[in-house]
Amino acid sequence: MNLFSDLKSSNAMYGKAVLFLVGAVGSAAGLFVRSPDLRTAFLLAVLVWSSCRLYYFLFYVIERYIDPSFRFDGLFSAIRYLVANNKQKRGGSDPQAP
Repeated sequence: MNLFSDLKSSNAMYGKAVLFLVGAVGSAAGLFVRSPDLRTAFLLAVLVWSSCRLYYFLFYVIERYIDPSFRFDGLFSAIRYLVANNKQKRGGSDPQAP
């Protein structure tokens, strides 16, 4: 059984989310311990907030509002779509063409 192939278990998905949370909190705590001032706390908060908004944009807004026909399979797929879509607007080829 390959643990990284196609994740179908809801318990495994929750476990993965917990590991992401532990990694994020641990990294933020480590950075704040290294530089414990208000500026560091503010910059960490902005980093987390803006990263969450970017994720929301890439994997919800684009699929639901901009191009409902396109399904992304990861961050690189979303970036590839945005680059191809930008080329199409400038007169390049269709981003969904093979």
